[in-house]
Amino acid sequence: MITVSDVSLAFGERVLFKDVNLKFTQGNCYGIIGANGAGKSTFLKVLSGEQEHDKGEIVVSPGERIAVLKQDHFAFEAYSVMETVMMGFPKLYNIMKEREALYAKESMSDEDGIRAGELEAEFAELGGWEAEAQASQMLSGLGLDEADQGKMMSDLDESRKVRVLLAQALFGNPDILLLDEPTNGLDLESITWLEEFLIDFPNTVIVVSHDRHFLNTVCTHICDIDYGRITLYSGNYDFWYQMSQMLQRQAREQLKKREEKAKELKEFIQRFASNASKSRQATSRKKVLEKLDLENIPVTSRKFPYVAFKPNREIGNNVLRVEKLNFRSPDAVLLQDFSIIVNKGDKIAFVGAEHQSKTAFFEIIAGEQKADSGDYYWGQTVSFSYFPKENSRFFNSDLSITDWLKQYSPDQDDTYVRSFLGRMLFSGDEALKPVNVLSGGEKVRCLLSKMMLSGANVLIMDEPTNHLDLEAITALNEGLEAFTGVVLFNSHDHEFINSIANRIIEILPGGMLIDRMMPFDDYLKDDSVKAIRAEAYHHAERLQI
Repeated sequence: MITVSDVSLAFGERVLFKDVNLKFTQGNCYGIIGANGAGKSTFLKVLSGEQEHDKGEIVVSPGERIAVLKQDHFAFEAYSVMETVMMGFPKLYNIMKEREALYAKESMSDEDGIRAGELEAEFAELGGWEAEAQASQMLSGLGLDEADQGKMMSDLDESRKVRVLLAQALFGNPDILLLDEPTNGLDLESITWLEEFLIDFPNTVIVVSHDRHFLNTVCTHICDIDYGRITLYSGNYDFWYQMSQMLQRQAREQLKKREEKAKELKEFIQRFASNASKSRQATSRKKVLEKLDLENIPVTSRKFPYVAFKPNREIGNNVLRVEKLNFRSPDAVLLQDFSIIVNKGDKIAFVGAEHQSKTAFFEIIAGEQKADSGDYYWGQTVSFSYFPKENSRFFNSDLSITDWLKQYSPDQDDTYVRSFLGRMLFSGDEALKPVNVLSGGEKVRCLLSKMMLSGANVLIMDEPTNHLDLEAITALNEGLEAFTGVVLFNSHDHEFINSIANRIIEILPGGMLIDRMMPFDDYLKDDSVKAIRAEAYHHAERLQI
């Protein structure tokens, strides 16, 4: 259990949180939410002791072990994957190392023998004999096969490093688990595994995440950071959202009443301040007015961008025909005789573990990559806009955001462009920042602005929710639901897929496709889909053997 008493933290004049009083208890999962910059990650660091706080007290129950998801993906380059996971349980890991050092000696003294016996007992008590098998099971659940598990950390790409560090945090049944964006870099299968792990986890979990489905699935409580306060709600994200909407509505109504009252009081004071018979009443009302604190009813610090895609022309019946596309990367076959027909009204989510194949397909139909063979045909009424997963090439300049967006705007008027950027949360001097210093989330908002200005009736989006906060994801989600054109997209956000897509296409090893006209949740439960997927992966394993 962690008890937080009167904790405050400020950086200069900026107060992140003040007088926080919370209790995190065993068996519960707490989701930490708040706008970008609200202090979610900082609060986790305060709880773990990595960040000092200004005042107050944080007490961890005696003997309880805290495990933290490490954010430095390159801190364990000199270690093997398995050893890195084992480091997540320091007591067991240190016993293992001491034990290895003793047995490596050419000869052992009597003292060494006694110590070896003590170590063996502790090793067994801490589950050392099963530790490697448990670590391997975790890594498999998170998408690392046996070949990767035998490698050094320096030999893994960054997405696999993230998975190893997550396994490190989960390993050894910690009493308190602190996870900052644990679903980043995970595919939907690995996220599902993590959700099931956390649902069954018997101890305390505190997690920061922008994944709404994940928060709904695993959280028993939500801690909302807003205006420097941290408010605890029982229930998952959806319950918090409904409660917060109701409270915001009440706050707005209360503020409106106070403003109307203040207006009446001001009018009375102005009218009768010089009237001797009414002066006492005017003075009395002036005191009431001074006590009316109009600024003490904050609605929310959250800001939602305005995302709306409006096609310049209606799309026709012929949208896209793809015929036997083949494409090979230096390492693998990504597309093999890939054929689909995209129809008017389709909003297609491309899902599954073959991530390179999805990106290759998007790049080919967007004209940014050439297929080895095969062809594709866009309909005559189609105009498309493409959101790439890797976007750095768009921002290699010192143009201001305003000048950058002007390149894609049909209206070159400064006022129009600045107004558009304001709705995307680039207001005032923010719109004058050079694009080469933007954060990941800011770059995504710029690219979404570019797409909105295009007037396209087909949107191709390769993981558009990456780097966005919950507010921006919600705005994009609603914008794509309302869009009247065609959407081809992929994402690791379960809720995003389920609420937008009316058709699911999964690319399997060997070029096989599963194509179903159904919502994502129904697709995941479909037994025929499960059978086809299992057969495809079994066949791929046989070919590798």
